[in-house]
Amino acid sequence: MLTTSYSVFHNFVNSKIKGLIFSAFAGLVLIIQSPSAQAYPIFAQQNYENPREATGRIVCANCHLAQKPAEIEVPQAVLPDTVFEAVVEIPYDKSSKQVLANGKKGDLNVGFVLILPEGFELAPADRIPEEIKKKVGNVYYSPYSPEKKNILVVGPLPGKKYSELVVPILSPDPAKNKNVSYLKYPIYLGANRGRGQVYPDGSKSNNTVFNASAAGKITTIATASEKKGGYLVTIEKANGETVTDKIPAGPDLIVKEGQVVVADQPLTNNPNVGGFGQKDVEIVLQNPARIQGLLAFFVCVLTAQVLLVLKKKQFEKVQLAEMNF
Repeated sequence: MLTTSYSVFHNFVNSKIKGLIFSAFAGLVLIIQSPSAQAYPIFAQQNYENPREATGRIVCANCHLAQKPAEIEVPQAVLPDTVFEAVVEIPYDKSSKQVLANGKKGDLNVGFVLILPEGFELAPADRIPEEIKKKVGNVYYSPYSPEKKNILVVGPLPGKKYSELVVPILSPDPAKNKNVSYLKYPIYLGANRGRGQVYPDGSKSNNTVFNASAAGKITTIATASEKKGGYLVTIEKANGETVTDKIPAGPDLIVKEGQVVVADQPLTNNPNVGGFGQKDVEIVLQNPARIQGLLAFFVCVLTAQVLLVLKKKQFEKVQLAEMNF
């Protein structure tokens, strides 16, 4: 009897433990696959093998339609196998509030894609000087893909805290990497602030303008959802047919019932306060032998000048002695 009871209890405990493990695993899968976690630059990484198109445009511009400034500062030249910093600035009005996915207002996020020359990459933690580490802070930069370590991405980050970021970069050594030479190289930056207006599948986000799908008279404006908000705008066309445009929570309506609209006329304002910007700079991978040769040349010139001056003074002394004699 005791053996039977123990067996039943043992099976019951095992089933409960298995159930808990399965629930935890399923919850983890849901978190990983949740659409809310799919933020930039994940969209670009998932849909584009290379973030820079043949035209020179960085693919973030496909979703972030407004044009905004972006700045990057790098040294004019660097030596091989050295760590240097690139300073990225993403300016915007810190008092601005963007429309969030749930339709509410919130602070803007920032992020960027930094395309370095072949051979350049994110500096290893053990190579970064303490001074640069303090400037980097807790920001985590990651390669665009395992094959493209020279392309770095970061974000979304809170813009109020990270509108200026420092990236530690390791320069290549041509002596070790035969694909790299001592040349001038371009660096491309694509920086965004705020949410995009279009998703990669072509659908609109709630951070953009919504237009009338047909010409006619607005007969009714109803709430789309009591919980999520939004609007249902019904338009009666000239032939008596009706169409209903669904507008998500976020944008504000600028039309009213009884108003006559034309096709593609804006029904809402444009809530977007962010945008995307690109910036190109150049950096020289300098050969140390050239620097040494230049210094040697300067020393030779300086020595020649000094000797010339000494020789001139010696000649003047000889002339003065001859005149006195």
